[in-house]
Amino acid sequence: MSILYVVGTPIGNLSDMSPRAIETLNEVDFIAAEDTRVTLKLLNHFGIKKPMVSYYEHNKEFRGELICNRIKSGETCAIVTDAGMPCISDPGELLIKQCEEYSIKTVVVPGPSAVISALCVSGLATGRFTFEGFLSMNKKSRADHLESLQNESRTMIFYEAPHKLSNTLKDLYDTFSDRKLTIARELTKIHEEIIRTTTKEACEKYNDGSLKGEIVLILEGKPQSTDSEYTIEDAVGIAKKLIADGMKPTDAAKEAAKITKIRKNDIYKNLL
Repeated sequence: MSILYVVGTPIGNLSDMSPRAIETLNEVDFIAAEDTRVTLKLLNHFGIKKPMVSYYEHNKEFRGELICNRIKSGETCAIVTDAGMPCISDPGELLIKQCEEYSIKTVVVPGPSAVISALCVSGLATGRFTFEGFLSMNKKSRADHLESLQNESRTMIFYEAPHKLSNTLKDLYDTFSDRKLTIARELTKIHEEIIRTTTKEACEKYNDGSLKGEIVLILEGKPQSTDSEYTIEDAVGIAKKLIADGMKPTDAAKEAAKITKIRKNDIYKNLL
């Protein structure tokens, strides 16, 4: 039968590898891996000897076609990522779509997920949440993404690299004002750390690049009560005073938004 197995692997602690995942990797004909060097270490640890093909962001289009053709010819394949569940912020998403086009059955072998693991220990609301992945490095795309979430009431989850953390914390504070924030670092690893803080405190305390490793940010959603004691006219008035004191209009709108809890874009439009 034509089958692609989507296999979850540990996000740090190898003891989290499930017996079913080991059994599946032992039984398939070949493995599609994001980084074959990383996966080889995992396979060696569990004594698994299987041929691998690389499948990553820059070769996913044509390599996905090759993988599907091999499966259609009678082979079975397992896709794995470097850590966690394939297809989540991962090129495996495309392979699933290609399998659908080829009428290839997909079977999931669940494993650890940094998204869910971080949410569970965040101390924030878990009933409804939205996973936002990595923020763009492009300033406009990044700003637009965050702006679109200003009224999001669900808990928000982001992935972030340590070298970009300082800028991201500043952007979160600038966009959402002071909200509860949990920083989950190095989950399941020796130096695992769960930091329950706020956007303001995090900006002040962790802007020096001191936090290293894999990082997940869990941000409190907008409080259900959206009423503001300020009107849009009040907010525009505050912004105008700040501009008169020498502040740029965009910065003045941002500062007025923090004070009034009225959307920065609305204030800026009225300023213009």
